[in-house]
Amino acid sequence: MINYLANIKIMLKKGILDVQGKTVENALNSMEFDNIHNVRIGKYVELIVSAKNKEEARHIVDQASSKLIANPIIEDYEITLNELKVE
Repeated sequence: MINYLANIKIMLKKGILDVQGKTVENALNSMEFDNIHNVRIGKYVELIVSAKNKEEARHIVDQASSKLIANPIIEDYEITLNELKVE
């Protein structure tokens, strides 16, 4: 088995109101950061998955993301995998 470091970036889908992002944007604007717009807040998850190959690892992480880590009804997610080298 090969170990892979999986990075999962989760963001609300376009068109879903990002209340937290809007709150941060309003606070920044009130602090005279008037040139900051369209703030969006997301989540970042990092985990290690053991699999036979990168395709299997991606499938496992995709299944975990769609079933528990993210809410696919309102969130999109992006997976990045990097093989962990044994030293």
